[in-house]
Amino acid sequence: MAKRKVSNTLALAVLGLLQEKSMHPYEMASTLRERYKDTAFKINSGSLYDTVEALVRHGWIEPVTTGREGRRPERTVYAPTELGQGEFVSWIDELIRTPVAEHPKFMAAVSYLGALGPDGAVDALTERADQLGRRIAETRDVLADTVGSGQIPRLFMIEVECALHAWDAERAWTEQTIAEIRDGSLSWPQLQETDQGWTWSPDTDQRGAT
Repeated sequence: MAKRKVSNTLALAVLGLLQEKSMHPYEMASTLRERYKDTAFKINSGSLYDTVEALVRHGWIEPVTTGREGRRPERTVYAPTELGQGEFVSWIDELIRTPVAEHPKFMAAVSYLGALGPDGAVDALTERADQLGRRIAETRDVLADTVGSGQIPRLFMIEVECALHAWDAERAWTEQTIAEIRDGSLSWPQLQETDQGWTWSPDTDQRGAT
């Protein structure tokens, strides 16, 4: 499959907003934050303007008007092109259909959890579970205030539901792993140096791990 000329997923957010109406980048950023799209996209002004420029360069969007309101800086309003509209729909279809390896940082760290020792691992995982719990609670409040109150249609924030399910699953795994470390059901082998090199040996006392 050929690589897309624009692959930053923030471009999806821009193209998605332009389905509703033509906008200038400042309004795009404000709207994304108002709708809590930072759950799905990394939003900052610099990257947003770079993304808009890339979309223009490749013919996916185009400027339609440029104007100034009061003392505000001059702003250019953009709309999608026919090419950009086609790329938007096919890109979404591709991303939803095809799972890809995304290499999250947490997964990379978990692969070396043993380096922390049982006590260090429990401490770090407990803090993560607590932070996930706070994030989940705050996000549920946001959904209640927006979708739950009828202020925003559910479909417009459905990615927040997806994120909640992922965080719930991660927190459940984290808490289960904490319990298994504490009760000893997750064995903690010891790394030992021998004449033949480094090897793992069973640990009979996990709390003595170093």
